[in-house]
Amino acid sequence: MAELSTLARPYARAAFEFADQADELERWSGLLSLLSILAQQETIAELFNSPSETPAGKAKKLIDICAEEISLQGKNFIHILAENRRLTLLPEIGILFQALKAEREKTMTVEVVSASEMSAEQQVGLVSALKERLQRTVSINVSVDPTLLGGAVIRAGDTIIDGSVRGRLAKFAEAINS
Repeated sequence: MAELSTLARPYARAAFEFADQADELERWSGLLSLLSILAQQETIAELFNSPSETPAGKAKKLIDICAEEISLQGKNFIHILAENRRLTLLPEIGILFQALKAEREKTMTVEVVSASEMSAEQQVGLVSALKERLQRTVSINVSVDPTLLGGAVIRAGDTIIDGSVRGRLAKFAEAINS
C-alpha cells in the first residue's frame, strides 16, 4: 500500500493546499469522502478500470453522479485525476487529505480497546490525559476485548500504549526467557 500513498500524496496535498487557501477545508473534506465512497463501489471501480472508456468520459460520469456536491475546482480536480489515470487513488487521496486536515486542526481520533466497559468518567479522564499528552483535541472510539484480561490498549496514530494485563504478562514472559 505504500505505493498507493506515494502516488496519492501529491494530489492530496494539492487538494489540501487549495482548500486551505480558499477556506473550504470542510467542503473538500466532504467531497473527497463522497468520492472515496463512490470509488469503492463495484460499478464505479469497473468504470475506472474500463479500457473502452476515455479518461474524459470517466471524469464526466463521476462528475454527473455527484453534480450537486461538486464545485468547478472539484470538477477540475477529477479531470486531472482522470487524465493522469489516477481515479482509483481517490480513497487513498481522501485518507491523506483527512490526515492533513487533522494535523492542521490539531485533532486526533484515538482507538481504545479495554478489557471491560469504560464509564463516562473514565472516558472523560482518558480524553483529558491524552489531550494533555498529545497536545491535540482528542476524540476516542472505545471497544471491548475481554481477552485483554484487564487494562486497555490505546492507539493514537503511530503511538501504541499497551496497558493491558495480557501485554504486561507477555513482557514479563519475555523478560524471564531472556
